[in-house]
Amino acid sequence: MADQEDIRNNEIVHEIKGMIRIYKDGSVERFMGCEFVPPSIDPQTGVQSKDVVISPENAISARLYIPKSQPHPSTQKSKLPLLIYFHGGAFCIETPFSPMYHNYLNSLVSAANIVAISVNYRRAPENPLPAAFEDSWESVKWAVSAEDEWVKNFADLKRVFFAGDSAGGNIAYRMGIRVGLEGLSFGAKLMGVIIVQPYFGGEVAIGSEAANPNMENLKKLWRIACPTVRSLDDPMINPSMDPNIGKMGCERVLVCAAEKECLNERVWCFYEELKRSNWKGKAAIVETAGEDHIFHLYNPTGHNALALMKLLVSFINESI
Repeated sequence: MADQEDIRNNEIVHEIKGMIRIYKDGSVERFMGCEFVPPSIDPQTGVQSKDVVISPENAISARLYIPKSQPHPSTQKSKLPLLIYFHGGAFCIETPFSPMYHNYLNSLVSAANIVAISVNYRRAPENPLPAAFEDSWESVKWAVSAEDEWVKNFADLKRVFFAGDSAGGNIAYRMGIRVGLEGLSFGAKLMGVIIVQPYFGGEVAIGSEAANPNMENLKKLWRIACPTVRSLDDPMINPSMDPNIGKMGCERVLVCAAEKECLNERVWCFYEELKRSNWKGKAAIVETAGEDHIFHLYNPTGHNALALMKLLVSFINESI
């Protein structure tokens, strides 16, 4: 009887092949983004990284990055923009410590000459939404408090940026709204938000979504991430339904789309909704032709990935 009970408890209740498997007893197997790369001085860029604990109670942590050449701590004018980055993975997989994200942040910090904080928020299904949003907001508040010596010595808190891809793009958007609603302490200022191929959705298919076989997996992932709110029209996943979309707490937003990804039309829809809202800032969108979802992470040295990197650097340094 005990063996039969174990078998029943270990039935698979959710599975996205090659990504995540969830069992009836609550155990989880992840098949992507599980490898841990320690912080280091990157031999290619000279970027230095370290790990910090933000909230031991909620197991929130982050990886911090500073470029090879740091400003003198006593010189405010030479301090660097601060980028707070939110990783992707459908709220279920990946961490800032995986090779893909660690290597990308090394490259971005070097190219843009910035200080960066890559947030390790709690993931579903163990911690369903809104845990990732609350953890990210706590991380933002921790960052601008300048409790960490790297942030205190090298970051200009009047030049704060948010960025994220996929689920992290969703988080970056919501953190921008949170700043608009609640503001930032310690005189910090959010200058811009970079939203890269965000994980958004909606109950009613738009464009080619109805015919795309990948949409079913996206719906399953939403049920995993937020089992208590299954509707894809909840503002957490569908910003078109967000009454606060016009309250972005920054002056500029850059939206990055990829032509071949299944959510491309949804990304464009978000951009148009943001422009139609009562937000007074400046929004821009750039679509990369011929590329799929998070292509820049899978092939970071490709021509299109390097072009996207250049775009992000220009945005942070206010060239666009």
